[in-house]
Amino acid sequence: MILSRLYAFMPGLETFARYERSWLKDDVTAALSVAAVALPVAIAYAQLTGVNAAVGLYSCVLPMLVYALFGTSRQLIVGPDAATCAVIAAVVTPLAAGDNLMHWQLVMTMTVMTGFWCLIASRFKLGVLADFLSKPILMGLLNGVAITIIVGQFSKIFGFTFDEKYLLERLGGAPSYLSQTHVPTLLMAVLTVIVYFVMKRIKPTWPASMFAIAVGALLVWVFKLTQYDIAVIGSVTGGLPSFQTPAFNIGIARELVMPALNLAMVSFVSMMLTARSFAAKNGYDIDADKEFKALGLANIASALSQGFAVSGADSRTAVNDANGGKTQLVSVIAAVLIAIVAIFLTAPLEYIPSAALGVVLVIASIHLIDFKAIWVLRLRDRQAFYLALTTLFAVLFIGVIPGITLAVLLGLFQFLRTVMRPTDQVLGLDAKGIIRSIDGSDKATAVPGVFIYRFNSPLTYFNSTYFKRRLLERFARQNQLEPVDCVIIDAVPCFTHLDLSVMAMLTDIEVLLRKRGVSLVLAGRKRQLISWFEQTDMVSGDEGITIRSDLYLALRLHQSHLAATLQPTTNEDNTADNQSVLIHSQI
Repeated sequence: MILSRLYAFMPGLETFARYERSWLKDDVTAALSVAAVALPVAIAYAQLTGVNAAVGLYSCVLPMLVYALFGTSRQLIVGPDAATCAVIAAVVTPLAAGDNLMHWQLVMTMTVMTGFWCLIASRFKLGVLADFLSKPILMGLLNGVAITIIVGQFSKIFGFTFDEKYLLERLGGAPSYLSQTHVPTLLMAVLTVIVYFVMKRIKPTWPASMFAIAVGALLVWVFKLTQYDIAVIGSVTGGLPSFQTPAFNIGIARELVMPALNLAMVSFVSMMLTARSFAAKNGYDIDADKEFKALGLANIASALSQGFAVSGADSRTAVNDANGGKTQLVSVIAAVLIAIVAIFLTAPLEYIPSAALGVVLVIASIHLIDFKAIWVLRLRDRQAFYLALTTLFAVLFIGVIPGITLAVLLGLFQFLRTVMRPTDQVLGLDAKGIIRSIDGSDKATAVPGVFIYRFNSPLTYFNSTYFKRRLLERFARQNQLEPVDCVIIDAVPCFTHLDLSVMAMLTDIEVLLRKRGVSLVLAGRKRQLISWFEQTDMVSGDEGITIRSDLYLALRLHQSHLAATLQPTTNEDNTADNQSVLIHSQI
C-alpha cells in the first residue's frame, strides 16, 4: 500500500525499482547524446533569455532530475526551450530596464510563478488543458515564435545591434542594418554553419551543434579573434549555484503573474504534444495531471538553482528516442554530465562566439517552422487554417506575449463556439429498425408522428436559446411534411449538469408544444432528470414532460400509433413490421 502510494506520487521510482539490466547500455548511450546536444543549446538559450551562460546549464540539471522522478513519460527530456525563452525575454527585458541583476531575478521569479501555476492546475485536475490550445493554434504560435527568434539572432550573426523592439520595424530597417555588417563576425557565423553541416553529412548521429561551437571557441582562443571585435559570451561563473532571494519592487513582480500563466499554459501544451507522441510510439500512456505537477516542480527546481523556465524539449527527446533511451535514467545521467560541466568546466565557455550561438539558435528555430503543415490545413480544415494564420500573424505583428494571449483566447473562443453552436440531428429509423441520423443518404426516415432531436453539446445557459430555436425550427419543417404529435429529445449528450436556465427553457418548450397538442419526452438520464425536476419543482409525467430511460422506450409510448401507421401495404413490404419488432428487441 505504501509503495503503491509512493509510486503514484513519484512514477519514476516505480520504473527505477523495476529497472532491467538490459536497458542500461541503451540508456547510457542516449544520455551521452542528449547531454552533447543539450550543452550548446542550453548556453544559446541562456543568451536568448539574457542571462549568464551557466544559468542555461543550471536550468538543465535539477529540472531533469526532478522530472525523472515525477514525470510519467519515459522518453521526454525537459530543459530550456526556444519558445519558453523567447517569452521570458519578451516579458522581463522591458521590466528590467537594463539592470542585469534585476533581469536575472525577474527571470527566476517568473519561473517560480510558472511552476506554481502548473501545480495549481495539477491540484485541480486541469490536465485537460492539454487539449485546450488546439494543434492549429500551437502550430501558428510556434512558427511565429521561431521567425521572431531568427530575426532577433541576425544582429549577432551580422554584428550589429537592433534599435527597434518589434519584428516589423526590424525588417523595415533591414537595408540600414545590413550596411552595418561586421565582416569578421559574419565570417565566424558562416564558418559555424559550414562546420555544422559538414558534421551532419559526415557523422549524422554526432552533436553537430556542439562541434560547430567548439571549433569557433577554439579559433577565438588560438588566434585571439577578440582583437577583431568578434563578440564572445565572456566570463562564465561556474560552480555550485547559490540560492538568492530576489530583491525588487513587488509592483514589478505583479506584472509577471499573467505572463507566467500564459507561459505555463503554452509550455504544458507544447510538452504534452511531445510526450504523447513519443508515448504512443513506444506503447504506453501518460497522465496529464501528473505531467502538470512534474512540469511545475521542474520549474521551481530550476528557479531554486538560479535557472529559468523549462518545458519539454522536442529535439532532445527525439535524440533520446533515436538512440534507444528506455527510461528516465537517461535524464539522470545526462543531468549529471551537464552538472560536471557547469561546476568544473566552465572556463572554456567564455571563448564561445556570440555569432556561433546565434547560428545554433537559428538552426534550432528553423526546426520549429512548418509552413507546409499550416498550408495542408487549408485543404483539410479551413477553420483550423485561419486559426493557425491568425495566431502566426499575431505573434509576428503584435509580439510574442500578446500573440500567446490571443492564442489562448482563440482556444477559448473555439471551445465556446463549439459549445454555443454545436451540430444537431433529427433522428429516424433505418430499414432494420435502428435509430440513426436522417441525412441525404435516405438510409433513415422519420418515424410517423414522432420528431426525434439530438443536440451534440452540453446544455447550459449560454446555448439554451439556440437549442430552443433549432429544435422548434426543425420540428416545424418536419411538422409541415407530416403532422407530429410527439417530440422526443435525446437527453444523453446534452443534459450533463443541472442548469436553471436550461430547465426554464424546457418548461417554455413544453408549454409551446402542449398548446399545439404535442407531447414532449426526454429520453435518457432518467434518474438524473427526475432528481432535477424535483429540485426545480417541474412537473413530469402526463401533466408535464415525460421522462424515459432511452429512445427506444420513448418510441414505445407511441407503439399503438406506430402499429397503426407502419402496417405493410403489401405482403412483400414487411419493413414496418421489422421496425416494430426491432424496437421491441432493443427494449
